[in-house]
Amino acid sequence: MRLLPLVFALLGLTAQAEEDVFAPVREQLQTCFSCHGEEGASTNPEYPILAGQEFYYLYVQLKDYKSGLRDNPIMGPMASGLEKAEMKLLAEYFSEQAWPSIDYQATPEQRQIALSSISAGQCVACHLSGFEGNSRVPRAAGQHPQYLELTLRNFKTKARNNSPSKSSLMGSMSDEEIVGVAAYLGALGSN
Repeated sequence: MRLLPLVFALLGLTAQAEEDVFAPVREQLQTCFSCHGEEGASTNPEYPILAGQEFYYLYVQLKDYKSGLRDNPIMGPMASGLEKAEMKLLAEYFSEQAWPSIDYQATPEQRQIALSSISAGQCVACHLSGFEGNSRVPRAAGQHPQYLELTLRNFKTKARNNSPSKSSLMGSMSDEEIVGVAAYLGALGSN
């Protein structure tokens, strides 16, 4: 929660002319919502949930899209015109939203494959035990499995090259393991 609204609330005041700190990126936010859903709560399994994602991770991804380190035909051009302050505001906005539930369930087989793969890998060292992420590391729990599967495959084939350690780790996983891990992670935190 931002400090100014908290102060007004504690004093029992309303901020009639409270400054919209996200005003400089409101137009960009509307563009983001067209694919990533209202407030970044994507309902389209092809697009990642941004609402509640880690601030620094989001910021770095925008920088990587802008620089071309993370190649994407949609996001690259969108990020190319963003200034550092705008990228930070966009990342801040989405990180402050509540993470939605996608109510996804993995099959028992997918869960078993995932748990075997995860215990053999190093996933929890960075993503933490609940896969909630931490600063530079994205939250994966409750993310769309279809998006996660594509992401893991892109790391495996090095189509996504902005995290060499993930490419190395994914290179050792079979397609069946990738599908299982994506499904398992998507189901984490679902009701």
